[in-house]
This record gives sequence, C-alpha cells and structure tokens, in this order.
Amino acid sequence: MLYMNEYLATAPFDLYELHLFHLVAETRSFTKAGQRAGLTQSAMTRQISGLEQRLGILLFERTTRQVSLTLAGKSLHQKSHPILEATNAALHHLQHEFHLVPKTLRVGVARSIGLAYLPGFFFAFQKKFPEVQIQVVQQTSREILDAVEAKELDAGLLCPPPRLAGGLQITHRFKDDFTFIAPPQFQLGEKTTRISFTALKKILDGQRWLMIDHNGNTGKQLRRWLEAQSWRVEPAMELDSFDMIVNLVSLGLGMSIVPHRVLPIYEQRRAVKRIPMAKRFSRELVVVVRKNRQPPKHLTGFVENVLF
Repeated sequence: MLYMNEYLATAPFDLYELHLFHLVAETRSFTKAGQRAGLTQSAMTRQISGLEQRLGILLFERTTRQVSLTLAGKSLHQKSHPILEATNAALHHLQHEFHLVPKTLRVGVARSIGLAYLPGFFFAFQKKFPEVQIQVVQQTSREILDAVEAKELDAGLLCPPPRLAGGLQITHRFKDDFTFIAPPQFQLGEKTTRISFTALKKILDGQRWLMIDHNGNTGKQLRRWLEAQSWRVEPAMELDSFDMIVNLVSLGLGMSIVPHRVLPIYEQRRAVKRIPMAKRFSRELVVVVRKNRQPPKHLTGFVENVLF
C-alpha cells in the first residue's frame, strides 16, 4: 500500500516551483531564469525565497556577482531532476498517444535571415506533415541557442556561433552568398559583368551605407571580410534585418551588401540595383537542435526536409 509522506502533505512546493528552482540552478541567475520562465527577476526571487521559507533551508548562496547552490540545494537538484524528467515524459506520452494537443514544431529563425528563406525551410515539411503546427519566432542567434538548449525551441536556424554548447548539435550547413546593392537610380558609370574591389571602392567612395548589426555573428564575419579586402565601411545606419535594409536601399537611403536570396521577393515592388562583383562574401547558415538519442518524428522530418 502506498502512503503519502507526511512532509509532502504540507505541500512545501509544487512541480511549477520545482521547475523554477531548476531554472535558477542551471542558469545561476535569477534574471536569466526569469526570462526563460516569463517572469521578472523580482518575481523569480520571491518564488525561490518563498520556497526556501517553506522548506526552512537555504537553497542558494547569493552574492552581488553570482548565485550558487548550497549543499541542500545541490541535494534537492540532484534528487528532483528525475521527477521533472519523468513528469515531462509522461505528459509528452499522453499528448502524443492520446492526441490531447496537436504536435507542435517550435523553430527560431535568426533576425538576420530574410523572409524569402522561410518557404524553403517549411514548405516541404508542411506538405509531408500537415497535422503538425509550426510556431516560428525571430530572435537573435544567442537567444535562439539559449532557447533550444532550454527546450523552449525544437530547432534553430542561424549563423553558427564560434562555440556551441555541449548539449547542442548542428544537423545541416548551408552556404549563403551575398551581393552589393544600390538604389534603383544609382549609376555605376561602368558596364561590366564583374567589378573588382579596387574599382568598386572608387565608385562607392563617399556613399551612405546601411549595414547589418555588427554585434551579430553575420555582422562580425562581414566586417572581417571587408577589412581583409582593405575596405573599412562606416555605416550611417545599422539594422538587425536584411529585409528592412533592402527596403531602405530601394527608397534611396544608401548602399548595402545583403544575401542574394533575400532579393527576389522585393524585385516586383521595390527594385534595387545589384552590383556584380568579382569576389563574393559568403556566410554559413545552420540548423541547430538538442542532442537527443530519439528525437521526435516531426523534428526529424523538419530537419530532413529543409530546402536551401
């Protein structure tokens, strides 16, 4: 016969509070844990403080610089981890076996990836898995990687970072070529199929530039490439979206260098002038997922049906 533990009968915490505890333990930050849970830092702090008061023990050592587990906190984290894993597994089983909710694919797409890419990412998958709902968010690459690692997203499409967390893996890699663009009225003053960097620098000397944000992976790689060509560009404006950049260039607000795949959907409405180059910048785009011995079928289907 199974009896209820007398201590548990007083309900010192529930599964939700246990999950919050694990978020703080894994991120070592009330702020980061709150962001993942959709709570403010102060709300997260109140939740954990209330949990500690009801248990009568400190779970975390707090300083101005860091948050770390106490011995009691380490014990609770270790012993309760299987509880959350088992609960998640049970819920997933109920959802998938008894169709309590439709299957959902949660994908993060980096802001530096244009809208024209999306059909290639999802079209074939949606035809083969019409019953799967797709949730798409546009975030920074760092936010996407954190969310995939935290199991808040199933996959991320982004420019790869210098280092990848141990729990993540890259499944696909794509080459993405860039091209220079100018407003439709811009005159090159030279008719050629390919323009050298030396000639282009003279033609574009003094022009206004619109560039992708230098803080992102694509922005960093692009600037390093330009500097390797002895070309230092001081942008008049930085944006985190190539779609926005193309629209602003089409309105005559400056020059830019953008992925050539973002251009087709804009050519009918707002044309820009492509500048043919003898040498091109290319970035790499990747699909990132969690390392999983048995990934869900719909996630495997998505990865296998990405077109580029």
